[in-house]
Amino acid sequence: MLRIEHILGSRVEEKFASALHDLEHEGAVDVLPLAPGDVSRRRMRAQTRAGEDLAISLPRDQALFDGAVLLLEPGRAIVVRVNAERWLQLSPRSISDAVELGYHAGNLHWRVRFAGESLLVALEGPVDNYVARLGTLVSDRRVAAAVLAEGDAA
Repeated sequence: MLRIEHILGSRVEEKFASALHDLEHEGAVDVLPLAPGDVSRRRMRAQTRAGEDLAISLPRDQALFDGAVLLLEPGRAIVVRVNAERWLQLSPRSISDAVELGYHAGNLHWRVRFAGESLLVALEGPVDNYVARLGTLVSDRRVAAAVLAEGDAA
């Protein structure tokens, strides 16, 4: 198991970009795919796309991000790739529906953002699980639900 105890930098930094470009042509850049919710974690075990096991233990002043270079040595590199985040857009029809929606989202500790009069919930599981937890709010059409990709959820 490979231990990662700090982030070297970003793949777009000049000191890494050229070396990574050359290694990509050799097929020697491995990727660590992460869910958006995992970038805030400092300690974890993970596996790269090529199957290499990693034990990540970062200092408090470092956080994972898309393009983080975890390893760069002659003949190989490992770079973080954060998967696109999906959001469930919930649009209440009335103020009372909005209050009830907020109550559910808060009690369920969902990670949320606001977009105008809509509540955006970060999807960390199947959409049906989220809709089911809202009870009749969605089935009675008191709250409209739509799935958005990261670029749509600005």
